[in-house]
Amino acid sequence: MNITDLRSDTVTKPTPDMLQAMFAAQVGDDVYEEDPTINALEQKAAALFGMEAGLFCPSGTMTNQIAIKAHTEPMTEVICDITAHIYQYEGGGIMFNSGASVALVHGERGKMTPAQVEAHIRPDNIHYPPTRLVALENTCNKGGGSYYTLPEIAAISEVCKRYGIALHLDGARVFNALVASGENPQEYGKYFDSISICLSKGLGAPVGSLLLGTKAFIKKSRRIRKVLGGGIRQGGYLAAAGIYALDHHVARLAEDHRKAKVIEQVLREADYVDYVMPVETNIVILKLNDRYKDTDFVALLAEQNIRAGSFGPQMIRFVTHLDVSEEMLQHVLGVLQKLNKQQVEV
Repeated sequence: MNITDLRSDTVTKPTPDMLQAMFAAQVGDDVYEEDPTINALEQKAAALFGMEAGLFCPSGTMTNQIAIKAHTEPMTEVICDITAHIYQYEGGGIMFNSGASVALVHGERGKMTPAQVEAHIRPDNIHYPPTRLVALENTCNKGGGSYYTLPEIAAISEVCKRYGIALHLDGARVFNALVASGENPQEYGKYFDSISICLSKGLGAPVGSLLLGTKAFIKKSRRIRKVLGGGIRQGGYLAAAGIYALDHHVARLAEDHRKAKVIEQVLREADYVDYVMPVETNIVILKLNDRYKDTDFVALLAEQNIRAGSFGPQMIRFVTHLDVSEEMLQHVLGVLQKLNKQQVEV
C-alpha cells in the first residue's frame, strides 16, 4: 500500500502536467534578471496581489527573513504572535540576520487583534527598541489553519499606518485562506507593505516562494537575497512550476479543506482525543488524552502506512494536500476509527 503522508503539504510532488511545463520553460540568468520565466512569475504574482513587483526565492523562510531585514534595523523590534513561523521555525533568523528583537503577542489560535498589536508598540523611550514591523501569518500554522479575514487585516493595517509601522504578511498558506474566505487577493496590496507567498505547499510546486512589494522595496530585497546566497541562475524551470501552480492548483485547495473537515469529524468522535482545533482550511490539530502517548500514536499510524506529525506534547497534526487521494483518505478514516475501537494495538 502507498504511504499516505499527512505530515505537511510540503511533501507534495509535481504533477505530470507541471513537470511538462517545467521541461518546456525558457530560462536565462536570474542574477542578471534575464530569466524570462522567473520574470513572468514575479510579475504575475505581484499583479495578483495588487503589488508593484516580486522576487523569487528558494524558500518562504528566505522571503520572510529578507522582508524583516529590509523593514528593520539592528536594535529595533518586530511584533508577531508567539506561535508565528518567523519566531518559532526560522532558526532565530530575526536576531541573526537583522539584529532585531521580538515582541510576542498571545493571540487566539495565532491571530492578533488590533488592540493587542497597539498595546505592544513601544513608546519613544531610550530604554526600548523602536517598533518597526508587525508580521501576520496566513494561514496560522500552529493555530490549526486559522486565518485573518480582510476586515481583520484592514483593522491591523490602520493601527500600523497610524504609528508609521510596516506590515508584513507571511502568506505561507495564503491561498488556503483566500479559497476558504472567497476574498480577492488584489485587496491585500492595499494593506501590506510586503507579502510572502509560498508555492511549494498546497500549490504543489517543488521549490519556491515569492516576496512582493513596491519596486523600491524589491530592489532593496534583491540585494539582501544576494547577500544571503539566494541568487538563482537558470531558475526558470522552477518558476514554470510556480506559474502552473497559480494557474491550475489554487481552486482545488477547496478539496483539501473538505478532506481535512472529514478527518476532523472522525476525530471528534474518537475516545482517545481530548480536543480538536476547529478546522478552517487544510490543517487538523488534535490533542490526545492519556490513552495514547503522542509518540506511540504516530508509531501506530506509521504501522498502517500513515505519516503524521507530533506537534508538541500530546499534540498531533495532519495536513491534507493534492497527493492525498480519496482512497488514501478513506484508509486514514478507517484506521482512526479502528484506533477508537481499540482494534489496533501498540
